[in-house]
Amino acid sequence: MAKRFTRALTACCLIPLAPSALAADLPEYQSDSAWFTDGAERIEARVAESTEGTAKNVILFVGDGMGVSTLTAARILEGQLRGESGEENALSFEGFPHTALIKTYNTNQQTPDSAGTMTAMMSGVKTKAGMINIDDGALRGDCAGSRGRELNTFLELMESRGRSTGIVSTARITHATPAATYARSPERDWENDADLTDEARENGCVDIAAQLVEFDIGDGIDVILGGGRRNFTTADDGGKRADGRDLIAEWLARYDGEQQAAYVQSGTELAALEMSSTEKLLGLFTSSHMSYDADRVAKGADEPSIAEMTSAAIDLLSKNEEGYFLMVESGRIDHGHHAGSAYSALHDTIAFSDAVKAALEKVDLDETLILVTADHSHVLTIAGYPARGNPILGKVVTTDSSGAVKTEPEPAADGLPYTTLSYANGLGFADLGDETDADARYALAQDSGRKDLSAVDTEAPGFHQEALVPLGSESHAGEDVSLHAAGAGSQLVQGSLEQNAVFHLMVGATGLSVTAE
Repeated sequence: MAKRFTRALTACCLIPLAPSALAADLPEYQSDSAWFTDGAERIEARVAESTEGTAKNVILFVGDGMGVSTLTAARILEGQLRGESGEENALSFEGFPHTALIKTYNTNQQTPDSAGTMTAMMSGVKTKAGMINIDDGALRGDCAGSRGRELNTFLELMESRGRSTGIVSTARITHATPAATYARSPERDWENDADLTDEARENGCVDIAAQLVEFDIGDGIDVILGGGRRNFTTADDGGKRADGRDLIAEWLARYDGEQQAAYVQSGTELAALEMSSTEKLLGLFTSSHMSYDADRVAKGADEPSIAEMTSAAIDLLSKNEEGYFLMVESGRIDHGHHAGSAYSALHDTIAFSDAVKAALEKVDLDETLILVTADHSHVLTIAGYPARGNPILGKVVTTDSSGAVKTEPEPAADGLPYTTLSYANGLGFADLGDETDADARYALAQDSGRKDLSAVDTEAPGFHQEALVPLGSESHAGEDVSLHAAGAGSQLVQGSLEQNAVFHLMVGATGLSVTAE
């Protein structure tokens, strides 16, 4: 049974948690890190000025790759899908009362990856790209060199205090962003044991899936919902593990006779589950990543939506009167962009917004902090002076001198029409018609350069935007992302912040204390 810890409060304000106070739960090299102490100091003054109570619950929503251009385009698309012009629309979280800008760079890259960025948010310490909760004194992929450099996470802090914890993702649950809530690895790609290098095996590094099942802080993570079943099973069961272990069976056996644990593999099974009698929940709905939301709907896949997974997780976690931490990631926003499919990325962003809305309908904001952010941006651009209300996925149509909308798309200098949305780099143009699986693009050759789009339906699911610089996959971008906050402690979210400050915002809002009762 996890120890219960007090949450320090004064009559008027939150007590700031000094970096040195965390040493009881975090290794000294973590709490003494310049990244950690700077983040703590920047938040401390805001915490001290707060007159609101502490948050019992924290929900961190991460739209993977959900940069500002993605937010803008998704809000317009959502409005246009309702028959509106779109520009005046707002996603569910864009009306939150507190907002900040987040600087996303890794310690070794101006343009970051998800492992380093999520590590910053979960541990309070920035690190290199590709490493999960290992500080930047180590080298990527060096198991031996990562020893003594492991970072502890906010999820672990909450679990150690008797609060419930959960992870939801539309990506593999062992992928970089969800893994950074619970795992430590100098290489984000070590998702199952077959991925480990000989050096990693020799030095005792454990794959990410095994770390999840073996997670031993508190009584273990309470809710795990996402994709990636293949990393938990052997080839005989459609998986990739080479060690003969069935991690799903091990997870169920762990709670046998102690807590009521349930394992589900479909949306139907999740919907039928009786949450009142379920204490631990594992749902692995696909072998790899879950379907793009548009593909899930179009093809009738028996997978829960991200809103349905979020609702189920809250239902289970909220049974703990001590509170909970839930991380919800929309991982396929990022994948849609990598494939050069604005259609897929924007539809997944809208589904993500629906998940935030579902959470808002279930929680009490007087005791719950909701944070919505991204780990990094993408190179999606919105340009060309289209008329207001012009389809965001369409070709650029401008207005004439009288303000009337022209009847034909605006030609570029080469005489060809072009789309409002395009990518600065990537695979480039493809016209797959009604195909809703953006990943089908990878089966085709790269097709950079300008194309005549006159006869192409650029609003169709299978259209992939043109790209300026040819790359085998569209890349992340390096600009700031937004952070939106509502509920208890949300007033701490303001200004321009380093990404590792998100950890300190959550610590400040919850008033976590390391003093045992």
